[in-house]
Amino acid sequence: QVQLVESGGGLVQAGGSLRLSCAASGRTFSNYAMGWFRQAPGKEREFVVAISRSGGSTYYADSEKGRFTISRDNAKNTVFLQMNSLKPEDTAVYYCAGSRRPGILVPTRRHEYDYWGQGTQVTVSS
Repeated sequence: QVQLVESGGGLVQAGGSLRLSCAASGRTFSNYAMGWFRQAPGKEREFVVAISRSGGSTYYADSEKGRFTISRDNAKNTVFLQMNSLKPEDTAVYYCAGSRRPGILVPTRRHEYDYWGQGTQVTVSS
């Protein structure tokens, strides 16, 4: 089992920045590819970005390219999501997820993830 706890969400004005963190505990963090998803009210949970076990590979959803940056610190069992130039449409609950699938370097689909955090709310005001 892996426990994931997100933090860093909050209220920010459009154009502002936030840095989300996801702390993992329970198993060897470096064995898991990590991802961020988000879910806005009335919408399905959608992929945002993911990072490989070593941190050497990443994959971003098109709408986040150039604005969001994912990183990880395997020594601290933490993955980060730096979000810049935030827009009102970025408002959502952001979820951290971990994947132990050995054949997938950078998972992008919900069913490819095995563990999920409880989420942290990000609200961007216009």
